[in-house]
Amino acid sequence: MKKLFSAVFAVLCTLFFILGCDSRAKLYVYNWTEYIPDEVIEKFEQRYGVRVVYDMYSSNEEMYAKLRVGGARYDLVFPSGDFTSIMIAEGMVKPLDKERVATVFANLDPAILEMAHHDPGFRYSVPYAVGIAGVVINTQKIPEYEESWRLFEDPELRGRITLLDDMREVMGAALRTLGYSVNSVDTAELEEAKELVLEWRRNIVKFDAETFGKGYAAGEFWAVHGYAENVFKELEDNPMLEHTKFFVPKEGGPIYMDNMLILKDTRNVDLAYKFINFIHEPEIYAKIMDYLEMPSINIPARKHMTEAPLYELDDILANSEFMRDLGEHLELYNRIWQEIRVGR
Repeated sequence: MKKLFSAVFAVLCTLFFILGCDSRAKLYVYNWTEYIPDEVIEKFEQRYGVRVVYDMYSSNEEMYAKLRVGGARYDLVFPSGDFTSIMIAEGMVKPLDKERVATVFANLDPAILEMAHHDPGFRYSVPYAVGIAGVVINTQKIPEYEESWRLFEDPELRGRITLLDDMREVMGAALRTLGYSVNSVDTAELEEAKELVLEWRRNIVKFDAETFGKGYAAGEFWAVHGYAENVFKELEDNPMLEHTKFFVPKEGGPIYMDNMLILKDTRNVDLAYKFINFIHEPEIYAKIMDYLEMPSINIPARKHMTEAPLYELDDILANSEFMRDLGEHLELYNRIWQEIRVGR
């Protein structure tokens, strides 16, 4: 009888899992595409006996729109600094219990913390990573070039290049090319930047924030505006790797700081704090930065890294700017971006 009961119980357990009736506690994470290696998520699940439900987005705007519409509840999100400010101002996130993340902040590079301005005193956000978008170029197809955003004006590259589908990144690149701040709210400067982006638009295949890495690796594009980590992950065992270079244009560009925020309606505060602390354990964080090939903002993690980052923090801090919340001027940017997207 006991054997029969055990057999029936085993079958029922199997059916429960097949039907998705997983009784483990769940943490709902909404993050950028391919921004944490699977092995890190699996290690967290194994350590705490939980399940991470992990959804991805390709732009801050996409993430923000989904959260504002409602119907999708998450515990943790990873917005960039400007959208972090917006979400704090709109009461979308919980204040941090700083004692619960004290070790994390003790490990973070103070130089980076001092430069950030999206959340004074980090009352709501925990930094995840600092990086910059630049240009990835196939030097076999484009042997002679200047490390400048002006590359996108070259008519000989028409149909072979892409720009990010990201308003702040593209407008920031144009503003820096013209010698202006990536955070400019001057209408004349923004109109000038719009005209420059429209000139670039004539040469690009598309605005693309999702498939530029795959398209480049397939040889479809010769140069792409994007995040180095997204492209180089696609080039493993690809002979194109030896002909590929990433550069931050000499004019500089927008620096991003992506942050971990606990949403106001989180279902599991304790698990969210566990995840944040887990991410910034030096050995775990080193695995993430090795995967992304990005510079570490976690000082103890640096000695555990086995891969050289594609660029150093000093390389991007010298001539670039952190993106700021545009406040009431966001609508002006949105209007200009819409005009760019429809080609007016």
